[in-house]
Amino acid sequence: MTSKPRVFVTAPVNPSVLDFLRARCEVQNYDGEGIMPSSELAQICHEREIEGLVLIGVPVTAELLEEAKKLRAIALMSVGYDNVDLPACTARRIPISNSRGSLEETTADLAFALILAVARRVVEADRFMREGQWTRWRWNTLWGADVYGKTLGIIGMGNIGQAVARRAHGFSMRILYSNLQRVAESVERGLGAEYATRETLLRESDFVSLHVPLTPQTERMITAREISLMKPSAFLINTARGRVVDEEALVQALKAGRLAGAGLDVFEREPRPHPGLLPLENVVLLPHIGSGTEECRTRMAMVAARNLLAALDGGRPPNILNPEVFGPDRS
Repeated sequence: MTSKPRVFVTAPVNPSVLDFLRARCEVQNYDGEGIMPSSELAQICHEREIEGLVLIGVPVTAELLEEAKKLRAIALMSVGYDNVDLPACTARRIPISNSRGSLEETTADLAFALILAVARRVVEADRFMREGQWTRWRWNTLWGADVYGKTLGIIGMGNIGQAVARRAHGFSMRILYSNLQRVAESVERGLGAEYATRETLLRESDFVSLHVPLTPQTERMITAREISLMKPSAFLINTARGRVVDEEALVQALKAGRLAGAGLDVFEREPRPHPGLLPLENVVLLPHIGSGTEECRTRMAMVAARNLLAALDGGRPPNILNPEVFGPDRS
């Protein structure tokens, strides 16, 4: 009788996901708070001869792989994989997959929530009420900015960027986008989106929303130079990765009035935002909750579980990130 593969899950996922895996695997999972320490995961992989990982947040390094002698597959409960040493995994012929397709709409919801919150000063207004400052109606109390009919610039027109564009269409916004490659004309027509250079987008947009992966090319993509191209009345929204934005440059622009505001769900040095952001009233700060709904996190984990089982069975996971591990003739 063939033994079941040994699998470890690095987050306290929905029991339905664990049950799904347990039908085919021996499963253990981490139920601690926050991201599991990499050293602890390495020790578990070594001692328990783990063959498959369903993972989020934990850096996948050459050092971890060295300890995980029996590891055969890794499935990420995320779309981003900047924490993964992909070449090291490929050298070990360990397939890596992500949970693409499970979180785009939820993250787009949050991006648009940030657009509305920072434009209409929702957080400030809530605090104004709780502190008892509202004593009578005034003509100019907490004036914000309209969203309807404005120009939205989307940098990164992948699945999340397109989902944000669909929401913007309902607000009759003009939609500009820049992307590594121009999307199909049919997609542009469907979204009512116009392709633009990044410089044109920055100059003409009232809201700039970032939806790019973190790569060497996108790290600190938004610096003082890019911010200087934006309108002083514009808002920057980031639900992508914190290191895409130079936070010091952003703080200086916000303090000097060279930018109207920002909505941030991600930061350069998580979990600590730049201290200069904290006292600013024209910034909405969130603790990296773009995919933070029960439904979405369960979808993410289930997509990862399916990817993992496919890989452990010797097949090619649908969301494979390093297909070269299978060679040119394998499907």
